[in-house]
Amino acid sequence: MRSRTVTTREEWDKVVSHLPGAHVLQSWEWGECKTRYGWSVQRRFWERGDSEIAAAAQILRRTIRIGPVSAAVFYLPKGPLLDWQDGAVRDSVLSDLENTARREHAVQLKIDPDLLTGRYILDSGESPSDLRGEETIHLLRHRKWRFSGEQVQFRNTVQLDIRPEEDVLLSNMKQKTRYNIRLAQKRGVEVRPGSEEDLPALARMYAETADRDGFVIRSEKYYLDVWRAMLQAGLAQPLIAEVNGLPVSALILFHFADRGWYFYGMSRALHREKMPNHLLQWEAIRWLRSHGYAYYDFWGAPDAFVESDPMWGVFQFKTGFGGEVLRYAGAWDYPAAPLLYGAYHLLLPRMLDVTRIFSRRRTRLMANSTRGLS
Repeated sequence: MRSRTVTTREEWDKVVSHLPGAHVLQSWEWGECKTRYGWSVQRRFWERGDSEIAAAAQILRRTIRIGPVSAAVFYLPKGPLLDWQDGAVRDSVLSDLENTARREHAVQLKIDPDLLTGRYILDSGESPSDLRGEETIHLLRHRKWRFSGEQVQFRNTVQLDIRPEEDVLLSNMKQKTRYNIRLAQKRGVEVRPGSEEDLPALARMYAETADRDGFVIRSEKYYLDVWRAMLQAGLAQPLIAEVNGLPVSALILFHFADRGWYFYGMSRALHREKMPNHLLQWEAIRWLRSHGYAYYDFWGAPDAFVESDPMWGVFQFKTGFGGEVLRYAGAWDYPAAPLLYGAYHLLLPRMLDVTRIFSRRRTRLMANSTRGLS
């Protein structure tokens, strides 16, 4: 197989949207967003002898310092895209990526494809494995890849097939979820599409949510840049739940290929008893169906399916809509420079701790700008 670099958005998105595992984080516009925050991008196709494109990878690259040494790290968010059961394609892509990392003196190359390794059965609590995915993990280990200690994206998720009719989708939900959707409608919650003008208020609401629930977020500028760029590219849609014209919760829906993703959700403490988040998710499903999408990815499930997991409450909320719980392989690292790789991962937790301290302070300042509003 031969590989080539792609330089036009039209060619890239047209092909990538039809490859196995097509994901919005491999879209052209997502790569462009990351170039504003210290990354460079290379986009590559792999072609068979008949010029059929069998695989693609949007490769993010940035330079870091490890003590006195400057080195590169590579990251493929939700990539590469390929049929992992096609041995010739898989081996060719992995070999090319490994060679690139070594040639460019990288510390590591991180991949994070939607490689299915199993499912979690809600009713029984069973978690059967997908043997084909497990075989691929065995191959990665054989090639000296390592399961990453830095999992950038969620390993597991809840995905809903939204192709059935609305009444079927509703009947497949948990009874409590259906009840809360109707409760929100009866109590005057209304959901409207948002626009660019709404984004600053949504960023502040997101900060309030992070401060209340104790998770770390980036700067307001980052979210405004990303949301605006994806919205302008036709790959994002804000939805806002209101009570008497007052925004009380919202989400930013990303959409690409055949799926939508619940990437960003935010809410205020006001009117939570009216269950706005349930209606908001139902309207997200209806919006995706009306625009021809087949699946809704609720974006995130626990690593371990136990009640002590911090995500358990959110997980219960998501599974109430009737989706399937998918387990993926997660992120894997190829340590192109093993000694530097070891040093990098010794320093990384300390760097992240410092970043979190500053991020929490910034988040609290952003959140305070919404307090006291009515």
